[in-house]
Amino acid sequence: MSNLIPDYIPRFGWLRPGSPLGRARLGLLAALTVLTGAAWALTVYQALSMNAPMEGMSDMAMSGMPAAGWSFASAGVFLGVWTVMMAAMMLPATAPMILVFVSAQAQHERPTAVPTWTFVAGYLLVWLVAGAVVYVLGQVGSNLATLITPTDLVSWKPIALGATLVAAGLYQFTPLKRVCLSHCRSPLAFVAQHWRDGRLGALQMGISHGTYCLGCCWALFAVLVAAGLMSLAWMLLLTLVVFVEKVVPQGQRISTAIGIAFVGLGIMVATGLVANP
Repeated sequence: MSNLIPDYIPRFGWLRPGSPLGRARLGLLAALTVLTGAAWALTVYQALSMNAPMEGMSDMAMSGMPAAGWSFASAGVFLGVWTVMMAAMMLPATAPMILVFVSAQAQHERPTAVPTWTFVAGYLLVWLVAGAVVYVLGQVGSNLATLITPTDLVSWKPIALGATLVAAGLYQFTPLKRVCLSHCRSPLAFVAQHWRDGRLGALQMGISHGTYCLGCCWALFAVLVAAGLMSLAWMLLLTLVVFVEKVVPQGQRISTAIGIAFVGLGIMVATGLVANP
């Protein structure tokens, strides 16, 4: 049960699309594919339409969002872009959990569409809250950056990114990372342990799963913030890392290799052996 796809596909009849459950799952998969594709299209458009790439905490500005200056408008723009980006990066790895949820929902209650999308909304709500924290930290970082000369800022950026990479790599070996990753990799176990009936229950389950997912991936996204929040290269790399950790068999072992790689890369970036990847 700990290694997702081989465990739950036969049990829930994934290969029987003619059944009502099979049609529901195929429809959901198609909808998730379209949603993820649209989210990536918007994210790529946003990244390419910017005048200059964002460079970590000191350049958190997006279109219409000043690098320093608190406002509801800038927060709204940031949270909108952040949530779309999280949907693009996280939905592929979360799809197995959502598919198991719709199967379990069909066994408990006949309607599946509304509770399933409520589950997804609860999941994204966690990342929306995380985005609010990133916004606050970004504004604080922007204000602090104004106290540093441009020359010093350039010299400190590789050190900051390197330290973040090392911290993210070391986090891969912590008990909290292992616990959260185990929940994310075990859809059947998660649904069995956290099942709640009704739409409110679906929302609670989505929030619970999102919390485990945040606990699993927050350090990886700290790297994205430090490297440049709208860096397409880092977005694609981290999307692949998250997907491999959560979906590919032996993902727990791969997670260890990722930790070692991040620590090594962080040391090289901080010492100037390699530039910002």
